[in-house]
Amino acid sequence: MSRDQRGKGQKTESIAMTVSLGIIEGFYGPLWSWPERRRLLETLAPHGYGFYLYAPKADAFLRRRWQDPHPEEQARELADFARFCRKQGVRFGVGLSPYEIFNDFDQTAQSHLAAKLRALEKLGLDELAILFDDMRSDHPDLARQQADIMHWVRDHTAIQRLSVCPSYYSDDPVLDRVFGERPAGYLETLGQELDPAIQVFWTGEEVCSREISPGHLKRVGKLLGRKPLLWDNYPVNDGDRMSQHLHLRAFTGRAAANAAWLAGHAINPALQPTLTAIPALTLAESYRLGPDYQYGQAFVHAAREVLGKELGSQVRNDLLVLQDAGLGRLSDERRQALIHTYDAFDHPAASEIMRWLSGEYQVTDEMVETQ
Repeated sequence: MSRDQRGKGQKTESIAMTVSLGIIEGFYGPLWSWPERRRLLETLAPHGYGFYLYAPKADAFLRRRWQDPHPEEQARELADFARFCRKQGVRFGVGLSPYEIFNDFDQTAQSHLAAKLRALEKLGLDELAILFDDMRSDHPDLARQQADIMHWVRDHTAIQRLSVCPSYYSDDPVLDRVFGERPAGYLETLGQELDPAIQVFWTGEEVCSREISPGHLKRVGKLLGRKPLLWDNYPVNDGDRMSQHLHLRAFTGRAAANAAWLAGHAINPALQPTLTAIPALTLAESYRLGPDYQYGQAFVHAAREVLGKELGSQVRNDLLVLQDAGLGRLSDERRQALIHTYDAFDHPAASEIMRWLSGEYQVTDEMVETQ
């Protein structure tokens, strides 16, 4: 190895050490099982994934029915998973979406929230995220109201590490079309009013950003008065359109240099917990290798680690069908042939592909509107 090559290796290694990788289970659609979560964490933790936020939209006790406590069995499972995360050297947190609480944060709402915080503390959380995403608001001073709620939470919980997802968590105008036009100066006001110790989630220039650049993150960081905590909506594949496709390819459009402008990088995973490990591993490799990263090779490495040589090769051969064409462009004959192919593999990832081919992972508009 030449002196220049050694310098490159040292540089990319230093980049990897500056970014905190995590999973934020924040998708719409069917819930994962606890064994599925454990298997994913066991795969990712050795590759530098250091935090896990449980925030599935389908958990009504964190969103539509947030005022109600989790049933005893589910609370026990959450506490067990928190302990499992710590054994893996991973922080565990919950993303609470107190549905539209910012429209009327009165004494009743505060009482419910205080009770919820006490219940969550009993789970043994390392961190807590308050998520204001995907809700409508008619509050005239939304950013200050949300900052005030976060400060109230800070003052009423023993959980030290806090983060917030704003209502407008991207530059994407789709948020204005769906949830109403964002207030003037919303992001700047939130950044000015919010305790600097509270981290702020951001998805990039788009809700599902194709590229995230240091220049963009630098600008957003100036507006917020802190480095953003990246909520990366790849490889998530919820929604009526995206659930028709498997998101398997390696990460692209995320320069390792982003690490200097980020408080952390969390990925919103795909509906398929085993398969989602493939792109997740490539993200870790992209930070580790920096300018030496090759997304095609990264996919090969990750697929082999997650799936084994034979199944990994089969998935690579079928990428154009599984990720690009999707279910809508598959004939019934081709679908049955693929089911037959993957039925020959005794592997949870093969089972996920067959379930997807059978339509079990489809997320409808109704699910998105009601979760």
